[in-house]
Formats: sequence, structure tokens, C-alpha cells
Amino acid sequence: MNQAATSGRHPKALYILFFTEMWERFAYYLMVGILLLYMIDTKTGGKGFDEKIGADIVGSFIALVYLTPFIGGLIADRYLGYIKSIFLGGSLMAAGYLCLSIPGNTAMFIALAMIIVGNGFFKPNISTLLGNIYNREDLKPLKDNAYNIFYMGINIGAFVCNFVAAYLRNKYGWGYAFGAAGVGLIIGLIILSTAVKNKEIKEANVRKPIQAEDMPLSKIFATVFLPAIIAAVIGWFVPTKFLGSPIMGTQANDAFIFACLPIIAFYISLWIKAKGQDKKGIGALLFIFAIAIAFWTIYNQNSTGLTLWAEKHTDRAASPLTAKITGKIYPLQEVNDTPRLVPKVNEYFVDVKDKSKILTLDSIITISVKKGKPDTTKRLFGITANGNKVDTSSKTVLVMGPDSYFNNVPKDQWPNGKNLKLTNTELFQSINPLFIVVLTLFFVPFFSFLRRRGKEPTTMSKFGMALFISGLSALVMVFAIMSVPSIYTHKASMIWLWLTYFIFTISEIFLSPMGLSLVSKLAPARLTALMMGGWFLSTSIGGKVAGVMTSFWDDFTDKKMFFLILVVAAFIGGILIYSRIKSLNQIVKDKTGSH
Repeated sequence: MNQAATSGRHPKALYILFFTEMWERFAYYLMVGILLLYMIDTKTGGKGFDEKIGADIVGSFIALVYLTPFIGGLIADRYLGYIKSIFLGGSLMAAGYLCLSIPGNTAMFIALAMIIVGNGFFKPNISTLLGNIYNREDLKPLKDNAYNIFYMGINIGAFVCNFVAAYLRNKYGWGYAFGAAGVGLIIGLIILSTAVKNKEIKEANVRKPIQAEDMPLSKIFATVFLPAIIAAVIGWFVPTKFLGSPIMGTQANDAFIFACLPIIAFYISLWIKAKGQDKKGIGALLFIFAIAIAFWTIYNQNSTGLTLWAEKHTDRAASPLTAKITGKIYPLQEVNDTPRLVPKVNEYFVDVKDKSKILTLDSIITISVKKGKPDTTKRLFGITANGNKVDTSSKTVLVMGPDSYFNNVPKDQWPNGKNLKLTNTELFQSINPLFIVVLTLFFVPFFSFLRRRGKEPTTMSKFGMALFISGLSALVMVFAIMSVPSIYTHKASMIWLWLTYFIFTISEIFLSPMGLSLVSKLAPARLTALMMGGWFLSTSIGGKVAGVMTSFWDDFTDKKMFFLILVVAAFIGGILIYSRIKSLNQIVKDKTGSH
């Protein structure tokens, strides 16, 4: 055996790929962590979009980001090779992040498109390259450990990036934060450039010749992507034209759902045509893919629903320690009930005479402005300005208070002339990677301990447990809502976000690392790449559903229902898996010889 394997030392190639991926994930999670906040920001140079539009864009972006790795992986396998694909993808993504710094909606959408395409070439191929390196007989004993090290790099990048984003957007603005993502990825590409002469990486950077049983790209395009593109166009135009409005809230949502239909039909046709063990393997995978949508919907709340929760409903007053590190200073001068005008939709206010009555924009209607001042000739649901009645005929909401952050904070908790430092919303997204690092250090040895005693749960059992645990993480948010008299009058403690991320991270460790491995075990050899695409499709649909749900955030008058839907979906998924656990375990055993 090679000295590397016997000594336990990893080749230099691992560390090249480790730092390349660390910087790429730093860039991606920095960008996606602030994307929704940037979309809805009206105070510091953001886009100022309505929350529904912002959530729709972010959900669509996440959905497409998870779709492109399928085709990018196939092109790298058969034509470009991995190094060229990684450089191509990385360059497109870096350009996209830098382009987000340019003002204007056109530049923004071009930037997002470059990131989506670039991720398709980068994401699947750096992991494949690492796997190829450790497929060598002398390095196989170190493979699991290598992936654990590699995964740590991902989470180090995901943890650090939010602090960089918070500092830069507070001090210099959104453009500098997005620019930092571009610079980070460029650093990663520079590190990767040192791999060109690395022996292990050169040997692993091979193209796979097309086998007789492989489906050619032309056929994949004709049977999968072309029908999806046509269906997307139909979904964009037809429902709005003939029904008068989109079915799923926006034309983008309709287009995505329509595009998924021929793809889903294609995967079902693969199962119908298959025979014997192939039919069982494909059927088991499609079953898991469908159920995993619930998991990925909860996962992607990180960038959608939970971001809104942290921004609007979490007490983000910084502790003395946090205030020294980061956070945004709000010069909150007490205004003694002097009204100010805020042209912002979807805010919530309280009737000053009846504190239990919640007023939304729909019920408040509007307040007019005459000669730059609020018209106070009419009363508005008991809300008064220094005793004067308020008009309700325009499109602006009258707010009492020093800053919109305090719309749902009792007045006796306002800062009364003092400055207050708030924790940046994106910092909460560092909780998940922090827990992944900490909990992985526990669960990897724990599962090894159970394995040696023959008591480790089967792969399918872990999937089922992951669904139940992810449902529990959403249930935590139900209790978060119940912890305050009303989320429209009070803010919830940030401890609830820590708890929901802690529980969800356990489910992620149980499910996420095993998904692609399960595909490689159960998929027929000729269909492995296509079934990998099915796993990414499941992830993509979950991201889109998360965005769609968040776009309807303000339509949930009882926010508990938002999270209870996630709880029920995850629990049903877990029940369905355990209802078939014996047959699923047997299929895995028949294909691999083990559970």
C-alpha cells in the first residue's frame, strides 16, 4: 500500500481543493445570505421590492441554482473535463457577484443568470474531482476522512462570510458586500490555478468516454430540457391570459411548475420502462426524491422565511459582545409621537385604543400627503397624530415611532433618544454551519460506534428520522410565535432561531451527505447521471416551494400556520418512509449487499 495511506497523510491535492471550495462557498453563502434583504431594503440602497416579489426572485434563483449542476456535470464528464469546467463556472460566478455591485435591475438579473450557469459547472465537478483522486486504491482508505475535511472547508466559508457581509454592507453599502463575494471566488480560483501541475489532480481530471448504455446529451435535451422549456413558456403566458391571473401567485411560479411537469413525467417513464432490480431501484429513488422535497423546503427557509423572521420578528438588539464585533447602529431619536411617512407596504401596526387589534396595510388603507405634510382631516382606525385625525386616501402608511424596526416593539422599550446597535439579520445564517462543524464531530464517531456494534440505523431509517427531526425544527418556530403576546406587537427572542437551526442541523447530517451516495448505489449504471439530476430536481423544487411560501408570508394572518404546514409535510414524509422501511431496506441490500 502507498505510504500516504499507511501514514494517514493526505495528498496536497486535498488541501488545494479544500481552500478552493472554502472560498467558493464563502462567496455563494455571502451572496445568498443577503440577497432577500437586499431585494426588500428601502433604507440603505437596496432594491426596495415588495416582500412577495423579493421572495419570488430568491426562490426562483435557488431553484435554478440546483438545476444547472445536472447538465454541468454531464458536460464536464463527456466533453470539458473537470478542471476546465470548474474554472469556467468559477469565472462566471465571480463575474456575477461583481455584477451585483452594479446599479440597475438589468445588471442584477444578468448577474443572477451568470451565477446560476456558473454554479452548474462548478458545484458538481469539484466534488467529483475529489472523489476521483481518492478512487485510487492506495488512497481509498482515506476517502471518508477526506470528504469530512472537505465538508469542513465548506462550512468554514459559510460561517465566516456573513460577518464579512455584515461589516461591509453596514460600513460601505450592498455593492461592497457583493463585491467581496466576487473577490473571494477569485482567490479560490487563484488557489486552484496551483493545481494545474499537481500530479493527483491531473490524473483525476479525466473525461469519461460515452458508453453504449449512456443516454446522449442530444437525447437528454430532446426528452427532458426542450419539453421543460416549452412548458415554462406556456406556464408564463397561458394561465395569465386565459384565467386573468397566475395560478401560483406570479408568472415565474407558474412557469417553474409547468416546466417541472414534463421532467417529472420523464422520470416516471424511466420507472415504467425499467424491469427487475432496475425498476425497484428507480422506484425507491423516485419515492425518496418526492419525500425529500419537504426536507429541502425547510432547509431553504434559511434564505427565505427564516430570514424574514429574523429581520422583522426577532429581537436583534446586540449584546455588548456582539455590538463590539458587528451590528448596525440606528440613530433612534425619540419623536414624541410626531408622525412620519413611510412608503412601505406590508407593515403591521396596532390600534392605539385597542392593543389587541392588529391592523395590516389592507385595513389601514392609506394616508395622504398635502404640501409635504400628512393630511389629518379624517380619522384612521383610532390612530391619531397628536390628537388630530388622519386621512385614508393615498398610498403611504403613517407610522409613530423612531424606526420601522420598532413597529412591533412596545413603546416603553424604545431607546428614548439613545443609539441602539442591532445584530445584522444575515449573521443568523452562520448558526447552521457552526452547528454542522460541532455536531459532525459528535455524530461521525457516534455512528462509527454504533456500526462496530451492528446497531447503526440503516440509510433509509436515517432518511425517515431526518424528516421527523426537520419537522421538529419547524415546530420550534410555532412555539417561537406563541412565546410573545403577538408578533405584531412584540419581538421574539433570538434563542428560538438558535434552537430551530440546532435541531435542523441534526436532520441535515442524517440526510444531506447520503443523498448522492444513495443515488450511486441504487441507480442503474446507464442512468446514474440522470438520477443524480433527479436528486437535484428535488432540491430545486424544495427551494422554489420555500420561496413561494415566503412570498405569501403576509397572507398568513396566523403565522403559526406557515410553520405548521412544514411540520405536517415533514411528518407525513417520515411516516411514508417508515411505512415502506422493510422493502426500502431490502432494495438497498439487494443492490449493494448492505443497508
